[in-house]
Amino acid sequence: MFQPTYPIRTARLTLRPVTLDDLDDVYAYQRRPDVVRWMLGAGPRTREQSRASVVAMAGEDALRAEGDCLTLAVATDAGVIGTVELVWHSQLDRTAELGFVFHPDHGGRGLVTEAATALLNWGFGEVGLHRIYARCHGRNEASARLMARLGMRQEAHHVESYLFRDEWADQLVFAILAHEWRSRAATAGG
Repeated sequence: MFQPTYPIRTARLTLRPVTLDDLDDVYAYQRRPDVVRWMLGAGPRTREQSRASVVAMAGEDALRAEGDCLTLAVATDAGVIGTVELVWHSQLDRTAELGFVFHPDHGGRGLVTEAATALLNWGFGEVGLHRIYARCHGRNEASARLMARLGMRQEAHHVESYLFRDEWADQLVFAILAHEWRSRAATAGG
């Protein structure tokens, strides 16, 4: 089992397990059409749907087996502003997928990059992952820019590869390897 030592702290953020007390903050962004715009099968949530989401996320506090998701609340003095997650796809290949959802009111200040960096550091450092990848809708420019800022390279552009809101959609795949992450961190630090 892999579980962070909580909380994970960065210069401006606290990453910790989601709790039922986070419902109001999570609902504040899950109900927004601009937040769910690029999410497959998701529409703005009702308060009860957000409650069910928070209950599910509250149980995602460690990676115990392949397929598990670690979801962490990202908190500031203003409360929970979003979540970051790692989905453990392969123990043998030491591969996981990065995900993130944030309240748009907190965008443009590097907070998502800071939170995702902390989770990538944990995944590569503590879990010993070899490769972390992330995917987004082909027109989700903000997510694609974030993945590039994290040092992830675009590995694929799958044309019309999935149905999204009754239309065929492109999907972008980004990834970074452990040695690339360490090299990037060493360069940034020195």
